[in-house]
Amino acid sequence: MRLSPTILLLLFCATSFAQETEKTHSNKGKIYAFWGWNRGWYSNSDINFTGDNYDFTLNEVEATDRQSPLDMGVYFGITTITIPQTNFRLGYFINDNIDISFGVDHMKYVMVETQDTEILGKIDTDSDYDGIYNGETLTTSQQFLKFEHTDGLNYLNFEITYNKNILDLLKVKNNPTKIELNYLVGFGLGAMMPRTNVTFMGRTRHDEFHFAGYGFGAKIGLNVTFFKFFFLRSEYKGGFIDMPDIRTTPDPIDRASQHFFFTQLNFNFGFAINPFN
Repeated sequence: MRLSPTILLLLFCATSFAQETEKTHSNKGKIYAFWGWNRGWYSNSDINFTGDNYDFTLNEVEATDRQSPLDMGVYFGITTITIPQTNFRLGYFINDNIDISFGVDHMKYVMVETQDTEILGKIDTDSDYDGIYNGETLTTSQQFLKFEHTDGLNYLNFEITYNKNILDLLKVKNNPTKIELNYLVGFGLGAMMPRTNVTFMGRTRHDEFHFAGYGFGAKIGLNVTFFKFFFLRSEYKGGFIDMPDIRTTPDPIDRASQHFFFTQLNFNFGFAINPFN
């Protein structure tokens, strides 16, 4: 992964604006919120499909994210703001260095439409794909399968994060520009609530939110705060997602399951207040 341009910008801010005096306030009791956007990458995964007269697995399925093209009307429109891949988080500092938070990572997962994959299992649905499979190569197509978590791969999670002021580490005692720079390390876990868009073998698609499994992960990042209240944050996050209960059609017997690793590069902006300081 190449170093984020945002991270380079934050490091530049630290070296450009840091000068000599004393710490003026505490983080304890601070409340913060941010909004931002992410890019995602996913490991290949085996996807199992079960239902009446079929039970088969596609091995090593490749998928990508789907970030919306940059359009200010989409990214900041009241009715369109959740169309891109987004991040929202609300947090509270329990002491000067540690905060706890709840957030939603709105990712998108799109199976590459045409790819060669091994298929194992059986299909007996009076379709062109009927058969017993033992690892044969299948070239997927939209006629056979469209599989997406595009509204989206929603990760509802709690995190605990350690924050450290880099200027303190550098023994910088005076900062008349009111700019602070922190590095952060965090861990989190939560539930997966995708809105999955699946059509396969002519079946009616199911497109509703559904708790499908769980996820957990870790992150590192840099945060630059301006005048105590406003901040920019860049994060690199990685983790694991397991979804054993994915809805695929309106018939509740039709299900899918998969698990995979993910990485995520985030850019966020937000504000922080300390009502007790």
